[in-house]
Amino acid sequence: MATTMTSLPATSSYSVGFGIPSVITPQTRFHRRRIVIAKAEPSDKSVEIMRKFSEQYARKSDTFFCVDKGVTSVVIKGLADHRDSLGAPLCPCRQVKECHCMLFLTPDNDFAGNEQAISLEEIKELTANM
Repeated sequence: MATTMTSLPATSSYSVGFGIPSVITPQTRFHRRRIVIAKAEPSDKSVEIMRKFSEQYARKSDTFFCVDKGVTSVVIKGLADHRDSLGAPLCPCRQVKECHCMLFLTPDNDFAGNEQAISLEEIKELTANM
């Protein structure tokens, strides 16, 4: 009995099925992924660094903090958290030339307050229940 071998065209796709049972058991097929979310507070040192940076930048750029200082506090604390966890504050404002987080508001913005300073105590107080 002679066997003839033929080649398959390169442009077509073929699959060959073997009668081998799956090595994946029902127990391993559907394993659950667990996501761990850390709820660590940024260090006081990082919050203070970001607070001082924010005040200095507001003065230099003639911008103001939001009339609701809770917004300012959350953003500063978020930048401090990025600094601790990622090594940098990671703020896109410099690239897009506009502040989307409402930390630095121009005087013509409806949400702009009249302050360019915020204390560490205010930040802690306004973010205590978060």
